[in-house]
Amino acid sequence: MTTLDDPAPPARGEVPGSALPARLTALLADLDAFVAAEIDPLEQQDDNVRFFDHRREFARTDVEAGGVPRAEWEELLAEVRRRADAAGWLRYSLPAELGGRDGGNVDMAVVREHLAHRGLGLHNDLQNEHSVVGNLVVPHLLHLFGTAEQREEFVEALVTGERRMSFALTEPDHGSDATWMDTRAERHGGDWVITGRKRWITGVHTGTHLLVFARTSGRPGEARGISALLVPIDAPGLSVPHFWWTLNMPTDHGEVVLDGVRVPGSAVLGAEGEGLAVAQTFVHENRIRQAASGVGAAQFCIDRSVEHARQRHTFGRPLAERQAIQWPLVELHTEAELVRTLIRATAADLDGLTARGEPAVTIGHRVSMCNYRGNRLVCDAADRAMQVHGGMGYSRHLPFEHIYRHHRRYRITEGSEEIQMRRVAGQLFGFLR
Repeated sequence: MTTLDDPAPPARGEVPGSALPARLTALLADLDAFVAAEIDPLEQQDDNVRFFDHRREFARTDVEAGGVPRAEWEELLAEVRRRADAAGWLRYSLPAELGGRDGGNVDMAVVREHLAHRGLGLHNDLQNEHSVVGNLVVPHLLHLFGTAEQREEFVEALVTGERRMSFALTEPDHGSDATWMDTRAERHGGDWVITGRKRWITGVHTGTHLLVFARTSGRPGEARGISALLVPIDAPGLSVPHFWWTLNMPTDHGEVVLDGVRVPGSAVLGAEGEGLAVAQTFVHENRIRQAASGVGAAQFCIDRSVEHARQRHTFGRPLAERQAIQWPLVELHTEAELVRTLIRATAADLDGLTARGEPAVTIGHRVSMCNYRGNRLVCDAADRAMQVHGGMGYSRHLPFEHIYRHHRRYRITEGSEEIQMRRVAGQLFGFLR
């Protein structure tokens, strides 16, 4: 089995340009070798390719169970994570004390882009944040904000999959405006009693716990007074009435009702009333990684379109000679280079802030720039790839429609692109405090 054997720690704050530092070039080569040895053969055996070819959406979706992922699909992903963990890849972003490699934001941006640039496959499937290099933000949150007892119970179990925790922030009437949420938690004796409703709760179909954000004090619209609470899925009063079917299936986005759910006073993650600090830590890391994945998938669409245009002949000449084909791809290729550079520079600055113990929120507007431009780029690139490939591009026999349907959601989730632009505008015009 290929193992990760790189004794040198990541260099915090370095800004990779078009030519990556030798350390990261070697890292990606080792990663590709692991995928070739352990993951690609697994994808080919037992007709597992059905999850990635023209049958993919149907093979993955259990319609009779409400549109959630099929058990065999998720079992296959779990086997990949076990192999990746054994080879030293899954925990790469986690601190060394958790078995990780202290992989910073630069490393994760480069890795996530690289994996997405490989195209669809068992190595990386963003439909449920699956990757051989794990996006283990929730275990990291428990490590950063949890009590000793919470860390002991959850961190390792969340990495191995023994426990699965869903992030319950969005509500039916409140998405990006989280400070106005209706969910409340009130003290009754030594316990918290939670009442409210959450929407688009990812992974709740197999989850063991929710991280529920609820107002515990203060007034609507105030950032303070919202707390993050650890809630077992099987708690009395908690129900999942249905799952919302989405543009890209299967769905694992459930509606959650909390009707007088009682949890102990020790269920608070982080400081009481400071739950949005937990949420901000989550979204900053996720947004930069999503942006990097968007650039990788966009570059895949661009590269495949260029290759097709060179090979395809129309009216006796290569399609690539048509300026109608060239110029849109040139625009996209240029945009990919620009966004890639911004992402890596921002990731390096995030690493620098972390190393100095300074808050990431100071460059939150730049993370927002990366996120909304990266997410928009991949949608534009997938749409153009469909156009360049003609009828076949529109078919499910090529991957572009799947890439579009998947990445289209990131222009809405974890802060819509309008919210990201609002964040940039706030910094630009001096509205942010």
